[in-house]
Amino acid sequence: VISTTSCIGMWIPRSAMFTDFTAGIFFAIVIHKFLMMMIKECGGQKVLLRRFENGHFTISTGPCCCCCLCLPRVPITRKTLFWLKLSTFQFAVFRPVLVFLSIVLWTNDNYTLYNLSPKGPALWISCLVGALTLFALWAVGIMFRKVRILLKCKNIIPKFALYQFIVILNHLQITIINMLATQKIIPCAPPLSSTVRGSYIAHQLLIMEMFLITVISRVLYRRKYHDLEPPECVAEEPGDKKQTPKIILNGAVVEDGLPKGPKAALSPQAQQTAFPGRTQGDEEFTVASYVSCVTDYRADLPAECSGTPPKDK
Repeated sequence: VISTTSCIGMWIPRSAMFTDFTAGIFFAIVIHKFLMMMIKECGGQKVLLRRFENGHFTISTGPCCCCCLCLPRVPITRKTLFWLKLSTFQFAVFRPVLVFLSIVLWTNDNYTLYNLSPKGPALWISCLVGALTLFALWAVGIMFRKVRILLKCKNIIPKFALYQFIVILNHLQITIINMLATQKIIPCAPPLSSTVRGSYIAHQLLIMEMFLITVISRVLYRRKYHDLEPPECVAEEPGDKKQTPKIILNGAVVEDGLPKGPKAALSPQAQQTAFPGRTQGDEEFTVASYVSCVTDYRADLPAECSGTPPKDK
């Protein structure tokens, strides 16, 4: 998207302000989506809260509070996650609103992009956009610092590095070039003025840079990654024993398909079901005799018999 808007701004120099606004709106949505992606990669909000139930967020991170190491750590709760998502969501909402306001003022000849005088609206709108951007980037940095080790298997560090490159190239680089063009450091080249030529150079750089970032992003995001294990799933130790399933067969407790204990007896109903020829006067049928009969029965079967035995057996 940024490469496309840069191409249009380079071909039509007078549309540079509108193409920059469009790229800014798209980037605001990307910031919010990146935060939601990190939460989703952890299994969703509920799984994230259960995984970091006793954890804390470190809020002394960039770009707002990287030097404030004395700030307390904030516990990870549903409320703190709400504030982090709100910090990025407000940027995705208010950035289009400020762009719309700028275009309305521009149509009335009250807004000039490079006029940064205190009496003009461009300075105050730019300061407000900068403050909203810092809060959104701060929320993403707080979340990344907490989940970077957990999501290392999903290449979250290279993805975050690409995200940071987009921030630097799409904002800081353009700002520096525009300041140089405003101060006439970038010379004019008729029929292009200094500001238009600076915008032309910025768009040329963005086309090449965003093409490389798009190729690398496709490699990272199109790869299939395994899902994380649930937080309650604990690996079984070698010494642990599995619990034997128990069922009740006609009043007798059965484990692994046999009555419990070598002297345990089958109920009369179970004996009549398993051995129809047995009468009431026969001796009690225990587990040992049951296993012996099954063993003898299998020994009498021919080797090629793989189905049900004959009725006379």
